[in-house]
Amino acid sequence: MNFYFFKKIKHGGGNLIRFFYHSYLRATGVAIGDNTMISIGAKIDVRRGKIIIGNKCTITHGCVILSHDAAAARLNKKSEATTIIEDNVFVGVNSVVLPGVRIGRNSIVGAGSIVTKDVPENCVVCGNPAKIIKVIEP
Repeated sequence: MNFYFFKKIKHGGGNLIRFFYHSYLRATGVAIGDNTMISIGAKIDVRRGKIIIGNKCTITHGCVILSHDAAAARLNKKSEATTIIEDNVFVGVNSVVLPGVRIGRNSIVGAGSIVTKDVPENCVVCGNPAKIIKVIEP
């Protein structure tokens, strides 16, 4: 047996696990578009609020996508929101998307970013808090 065979087995097993993870997320109310990849290591908030993820998105390992904020409830503010990630968005490793944020289509969130406000279409954002560093030409 060669290395290539084991690599194919590992890849196939990962895809199977990811299929069940996506199925679980959909069953708990997360809307996930076609051809979207959500890493098994990503944490998608399914307790309250709503999360919508568009088509052809990539949510990488360690990302946290939130739809509610317990701290806001302690301040007597609305703690549930709808978080929207539009089509063809890439969210880099260990990024956090806070509740109620909309990330516009064709945008990129850099690794380790904390997205606190809406991101327009065709933008690259990064940092804490995430700021626009580049506009992508359509």
